[in-house]
Amino acid sequence: MSPRRLLSFLFLSAMVTIAPSISAQSANRKPEPRVVQLDLSATDSMDILTGPPGTVTMHSGYMVLAPGKSVGRHSTRGYEEALIVLAGSGEMRIINSRTMQLKPYSVAYCPPATEHDVFNTGNDTLRYVYLVAKAKN
Repeated sequence: MSPRRLLSFLFLSAMVTIAPSISAQSANRKPEPRVVQLDLSATDSMDILTGPPGTVTMHSGYMVLAPGKSVGRHSTRGYEEALIVLAGSGEMRIINSRTMQLKPYSVAYCPPATEHDVFNTGNDTLRYVYLVAKAKN
């Protein structure tokens, strides 16, 4: 399994179990405003928001995919996800459904309980930010 697929798998697995693992002390902390600077020349992905207690339910990351690569098939489960494409081109493939084209400055939405994958179909690096948030309380 590639490092990006492993990262994606671990990230999504952690989202399912994060609520029970929050300590009583951190559960009482409120998220605070902040800015995270993206490195637009990065050659690897990075976390942006990592969930409670830093956010209420949101997780996000900056993804960097080389041509021909994918993040790996995964499900949103009880979360919804948005991709904001910054550079490159690719596809969000909804398993057993449709394929959505990704290009710079486009936003793709993936509803809860949807299995999907993101592929870089272009000749340049695909760079995007993903935002994942709990769909229901």
